[in-house]
Amino acid sequence: MSTALLRQVPWVDLTQLRPHEVLHETLLSAPWLALSLVSAANHWHVLALPASFMFFLTGLRQVHNAFHHSLGLPRWVSDWAMLVLSVLMLGSMHAVQVNHLRHHQHCMADDDIEAMGARLSALGAILLGPRYPYQLHRKAFEVAALPQQRWMWLELAANLLWVVAVFWLIDLQALQYHVAAMAAGQCCTAFFAVWTTHHDCEPNGPIARSIRGRCKALLTYNMFYHFEHHMFPAVPTCKLPILARRIDQVAPDLDLKNVY
Repeated sequence: MSTALLRQVPWVDLTQLRPHEVLHETLLSAPWLALSLVSAANHWHVLALPASFMFFLTGLRQVHNAFHHSLGLPRWVSDWAMLVLSVLMLGSMHAVQVNHLRHHQHCMADDDIEAMGARLSALGAILLGPRYPYQLHRKAFEVAALPQQRWMWLELAANLLWVVAVFWLIDLQALQYHVAAMAAGQCCTAFFAVWTTHHDCEPNGPIARSIRGRCKALLTYNMFYHFEHHMFPAVPTCKLPILARRIDQVAPDLDLKNVY
């Protein structure tokens, strides 16, 4: 089925972004970051927490597109964008990129470290906690080429300086809240970003889950069209609903499992 889809579904035109789409993708997470910081500064935690969640979600969308060089930006700009988001989201996004590209090559195989949460129960994925980002970074340093490792060391050093500045030099509770919220987000990534999209997928069937419905896609910023992404990883996230419709036309009987 995968080979047939690759031959029959038109997708190359979807890889091109217009200037306003590039701008939108570049600034996508900024409003949520601003809302979370302002809300935290004013102790509006009921608003700050969902805003932080949405910042983490949209940040994942941005780095995910950067991993595949589908932000519409030159590759060197994507590298620097990943550095900025590494600091804002905690961790090395170049390390995550290494494992994500391996995930596409060896999806759900024993050496697919990114998918380790998908092989567990929902609770098991949640309980991975900080062990998951640690394992991602450890594996990345084992397999990454030297140029990639340089980016990873730079991002981790920037993270260290950022955390020291926030907790020991800058007396702003909103920033301290933000760092704590991002740390919590990283600890939940195995569940929200991996288990949700791959659990119980059969080796001989669609390797990832997906969604259908405009409201569902809007609420999740198109991030759960995961089957479509695995079939055509060069397609930017903003174009995945179009790609999903094309796949449905070519393969109307395709039995996809829903994310939710």
